[in-house]
Order: sequence, then structure tokens, then C-alpha cells
Amino acid sequence: RIHILSDSLVSQIAAGEVVERPASVVKELVENALDAGATRIEILLEAGGRQRVRVADDGSGMDRDDALLAIERHATSKLRRFDDLDAIATLGFRGEALPSIAAVSRFTLRTACRDGEGVEIFVRGGRIESVREVAAARGTTVRVEGLFFNVPARLKFLKQDSTERRVIDNLLTRYALAYPLVRFSLIDKGTSTLHTSGDGDRRAVLASLYGVETARQMLEVSVEDDGLSLSGFISPTSLTRSNRREIT
Repeated sequence: RIHILSDSLVSQIAAGEVVERPASVVKELVENALDAGATRIEILLEAGGRQRVRVADDGSGMDRDDALLAIERHATSKLRRFDDLDAIATLGFRGEALPSIAAVSRFTLRTACRDGEGVEIFVRGGRIESVREVAAARGTTVRVEGLFFNVPARLKFLKQDSTERRVIDNLLTRYALAYPLVRFSLIDKGTSTLHTSGDGDRRAVLASLYGVETARQMLEVSVEDDGLSLSGFISPTSLTRSNRREIT
């Protein structure tokens, strides 16, 4: 017999399209922070993100009503009508990231659009368990614990913590280079392993990621043609790396 799936099962299935591993969680939360205009993003990991991922930003934040809507599927501030699809200026727009992550974790959202006036929402496996008013600085902090605790079949496909952490490192490297005006920091096992200044100096970002000597050897490029511009850094042929995918 054909029957309608429960809301919780639908959410878990939908989560599979968004959340594949801890790096997926980091990607979605960092992109939300960037879309919110954050100038500071701090990422904290435990066990390669398997036990905990926390992303804190100083972006625009949300009030209570918007925070509750944000964990509903297809709720977004980035898209209102079909024509908006032709002019997407944000990293995300489908409104699926937060509810998908919350469906497969113990999820805490703390957010405030004004200093001192915040709300904290705790969701366990897609079900809201508590909503309370809190004193919080403007911005948003999302804590994701026990990823896939309620979907053991997904949990067994995760790699070793070191492998999951390496994927996150590669992801944050790209964001740090693409957004030099944002200060990124990554804390793993209580130790800061990545830190950028957020002052807009891409060569300084390269130095933070690859070391001062490597950054010094990189060649700056800048081209403008027919209304398009391209700028960045490339490596000279004399610069070699054990992993050729890191610098090209």
C-alpha cells in the first residue's frame, strides 16, 4: 500500500542531499555567516567534526521569529519569487541547510540581531525541544553535536577523524582566500590551527595558510578586459609542493 512518509523521515531523507559529512556542515554554516555579512567567523571542531562543530559569527543575526523559521524547510530570506533566481547574489538560497543539519544531529542555534537580546533554540533529531530568551552578542552561533546520531547507517560511512579534518581544512582554505576581508579562525582540540587577519591582504592569507616563504614566492596577477577583471596569485614553476592540488 502507498502511504505518506512521516515528517521526521522526510527530513532525514532530505538531509542526505545536503549533509554528507562534517565538512558539509561547516560549508553550510560558513556560507550562512558570509551571507549574513560576518567579518569574523570562528569554527571549532571535536573529533574531526563528528562529535562537535561550532560556527560563530558576528553577522546580522536573527530575532526570535526568524530564528524559528530558519529551521523550517524551504524558509529563506534570500529568495522571494521565481524571477529572483536570475539574480542570486548569495551563497545559499534554498532554505534547506539548517533544517537538514538539525534533522541528523543535536542542534543548538543561538542568535541575536541586537546585543543582549538573543534567542536559543535546541533541536534534537529534527524536533524542537526548547526555545528560550538569552543574553547574546549580535551574530549567530550554531553548535552541531553527535552528527548522524540518529542515522547510524550514515555514520558508518564517515572516514577517520584526520581525513574528515583534512576535508574541512581544504574547504576553509578556499573561503579564506576568497574572502580576505573576513577573519577566519579554526580551533581543533583546543588548538588554533588556522587564523587569518581579515584585513584584505591576500598574500598575508597565503602566509597564514602555506607559510611566509611560500607566500613570498607567489606571483600576483591582475587583468581587466571587456568589463571583466581577474586578480589573484599563481605559483612559479620553481615552487613545488608534495600535493600539487594545493597550489597551481
